[in-house]
Amino acid sequence: MRELKRTCVVGAGSIGSLFAGHLGSVAESTVLVRRQEHADCLNTNGLRVSGKSSLQTPVLASTDPAELGDADLVIIATKTTAVEASAQRLEGHFQNATIMTVQNGLGCEEVVARYGDWPIISSVTFMSGKRHSDSHVEYELDTSTWLGPWVEGRASYPLARSIEDLINRSGLKAEAFPDLRPAQWSKLIFNAVVNSVAALSDLPHVEAYARQKELHDLGHLVHAAMDEGKRVAAARGVELHEDPWLMNVEATSHGQTGNEDYAHVPSMLEDIRARRLTEIDWITGSIVREAASAGVPAPINETLYRLVKAREASWNQRGS
Repeated sequence: MRELKRTCVVGAGSIGSLFAGHLGSVAESTVLVRRQEHADCLNTNGLRVSGKSSLQTPVLASTDPAELGDADLVIIATKTTAVEASAQRLEGHFQNATIMTVQNGLGCEEVVARYGDWPIISSVTFMSGKRHSDSHVEYELDTSTWLGPWVEGRASYPLARSIEDLINRSGLKAEAFPDLRPAQWSKLIFNAVVNSVAALSDLPHVEAYARQKELHDLGHLVHAAMDEGKRVAAARGVELHEDPWLMNVEATSHGQTGNEDYAHVPSMLEDIRARRLTEIDWITGSIVREAASAGVPAPINETLYRLVKAREASWNQRGS
């Protein structure tokens, strides 16, 4: 396995902070952020991780990649909407690094590849955290990051295994695949439905998403939309790693009682509540585009996609 001694995390939101805080315990850890005050806070205080882990990790942070030296592994941990800007900032830097994307949806690898000839590892993560400040993140859901070589790039499976080993040694969880697409699509379908429904209903991911007893139960819609996504995956030649519906049932059965204090708030719901643009084009939009390419009807996902886009557009209306 390749030895990875130096890491750089681009973006220090909740996921980026979890990566940087943990990886700093087994490798040199640097962080590329947008705001100078964020960099100053991290350089002064380091990164504190609480919850599932208890860590206080020193990191070197900057708004300028030239100040961070070289790296063996660069993890782009921003939202999909910031990937292009992040890749532009990386152009001409970290020329000996492997880049790992860790976004929802499809297509971020192609964006990164336009700005450099790095080996690219695709990944999706199920872990979650709550960011309390620029230097403190709470580790909430300690589930795995799935990763593998981008199929259109030059990264290898042994390289993916080296990253898997590094992440696992840091105290996080990872699983490498020779081909990530079955796992990537499993999460894509899960996310496309759960995030869209949450954004439209203002309901966190609670047991109602799996309930199918009464005519009005939300689980009917969720199940039908996920089945539609599975048909799109099949038409694109992807055999899923896990059934998105069963992932949904399992996720809503772990102590979630309908009380938002104990329920996961999907990222698109967080964005809607804050009146930020969501990742809908990259997540549910990916299902819609792939369905159109495959000639497969996807009316439920199309409807969810268009309604979320309409909700975003409503913020620009007078008095909204």
